[in-house]
Amino acid sequence: MANIIIGTAGHIDHGKTALIHALNGFEGDSTNEEKQRGITIDLSFSNLTLGQRNIAFIDVPGHEKLIKNMIAGAFGFDYVMLVISAKEGIMPQTIEHIQILELLDIKNLIVVITKKDLVDSEFLHNQEESILSYLKSYNFDIKFVKKVSIYDENSINELKNALFSINSNHKEAENFFRFYIDRAFSVKGIGTVVTGTVLGKKVELEEKVYLPHLQKETKIKNIQVHNQNVIEADISNRAALNLANIEKDSLKRGDIISKKGFLRGFNFIDISFTCLKDKKLNHNQIYTLFIGAKKIEVKVLLFDSLTSLESGFATIKADENIYSIFGEKLILRNQSETIAGGIILNPIIDPMNKNQKTKLLSNLVKRDFKSAFKVLLDAHKKGLGVISSTQRFALSHEEALEFARNLDDVFIDEKELVIYPNSTKNEIENFIKNIYEKNQYALLSASSIALRASWASLGFIQEALNDLVRDGFLKKEENLYKSANIKEDIKKDLENIFLNRLKIEDLNPTAPYNIYDEMDIDRKLGDDILKSLTAKKQVIRLQHNLFIHFESLNKVVKTMKEIIKEDGYIEIFNFKQRVDLSRKYLVAYLDYLDNFGDIKKIENKRVFA
Repeated sequence: MANIIIGTAGHIDHGKTALIHALNGFEGDSTNEEKQRGITIDLSFSNLTLGQRNIAFIDVPGHEKLIKNMIAGAFGFDYVMLVISAKEGIMPQTIEHIQILELLDIKNLIVVITKKDLVDSEFLHNQEESILSYLKSYNFDIKFVKKVSIYDENSINELKNALFSINSNHKEAENFFRFYIDRAFSVKGIGTVVTGTVLGKKVELEEKVYLPHLQKETKIKNIQVHNQNVIEADISNRAALNLANIEKDSLKRGDIISKKGFLRGFNFIDISFTCLKDKKLNHNQIYTLFIGAKKIEVKVLLFDSLTSLESGFATIKADENIYSIFGEKLILRNQSETIAGGIILNPIIDPMNKNQKTKLLSNLVKRDFKSAFKVLLDAHKKGLGVISSTQRFALSHEEALEFARNLDDVFIDEKELVIYPNSTKNEIENFIKNIYEKNQYALLSASSIALRASWASLGFIQEALNDLVRDGFLKKEENLYKSANIKEDIKKDLENIFLNRLKIEDLNPTAPYNIYDEMDIDRKLGDDILKSLTAKKQVIRLQHNLFIHFESLNKVVKTMKEIIKEDGYIEIFNFKQRVDLSRKYLVAYLDYLDNFGDIKKIENKRVFA
């Protein structure tokens, strides 16, 4: 079904809610407080359907004290129905709503002049001209103007027909599903239900989704769009999602639902901003930030001023993580007035100096992602994850890779989705060289080097090893690399080195993986060496990671039996008095003693049978 979200905007008492009621019969002011006060306090949601076309209405409050609720609704608008009373014309909240819509870059505007029955035709004509003249100073695309009265059925029907004639929403799918919660409640026998507008990509029944602020994954048990059960909710659908195993009290307006692995939260984000006329943002001052349905107190840190600016770059500092993406719009307000609108440029905080950050933001505001990549690579010399580009640039992995492929002097690990500047390849090559120069018997694989250089991807390490082979520094044998200066097969030598080391370590043998790392040999190769030595009975395995030279084991068995002869038994206490070992070794050797037929165990003591 073709779907459009139309939001209302306009001054209090200009007839927004009454107009929605006339169009679809929905009673928007549903709470007792709303009915008593005669104003819309919160967002109201309803719809109007004709065939396969559906219009979802978000009716927002016009009262100046409730402007925060208007902003929460405006983030989901495809079109705006600007409602203006024929009798009063443009009023203060009309202007503030218009300013907020422009700051949010919502361009599609429908002008509806209400209460035409209260004025004569000449006054109505002049009012229309005055309204259109005022709107010329803004960058709106006005689809049509309609003059209506809720008591004139023909005018309402004309408006309906005009609404169904506008283009359906054709928002392109983004990289991942996002959904700002505007309401959360519990239904008996069903569980927690949240409502909001589907952003990014559609969501399907039984699909797993993620709540970043809870670090918790959940499943969608049911989806409703305009009170109808459906199997999916598409972009711009107003939807109610029934979440599995989530408590309602753990959710609040503004929390975001997404897909696992796509959004990271940061308590700092970087933005570009533009203030309304005659307004300025002050450095190091507290403002209220509105993004999606979220409202949060933040501190604004200006980039190029210690006083105030009308436009520029700023860092937003919050006391909680913000889960946002590149290009998201936001509003900054100061107590009772709107000050500025902004665009998120950098939703991921990077370790970079101010000069790098300024270059990055200058490129991002122009959507020059190629140059932005270069700046980021300068800050991330040990690898920049392409996977973060979905959040960082609102790009798909493939789009981000395409930008990366056009960069000079980089290595791209397309399997692990990481980009490295070529200068960093020298660093990993020198790291590998240092190992082999210190130990001529080093015999390592790419995976064993990756354990030591965790910042480098396997593909990047493999590329460095290939270079070192081409340069004649290393020689490859199967999947292992040895110094090119070593001509003989060193695996036999390594076996002897390994055995001698265990003999020297005697009753305190080092754990195998630590030996492998200290000897600079591949872990699989080390396991193979140990298997060979144990098969020959030269090394005995006592536990998962405890191997001992056979001579040392024979010696400690002899010692334990001598203790039993002297004391009549052996346990941890008298064993440690004779042999200064840690409890780990003492227990292992005592357990091994149980293998002998002349020994029996009584509680914690071993005695002769």
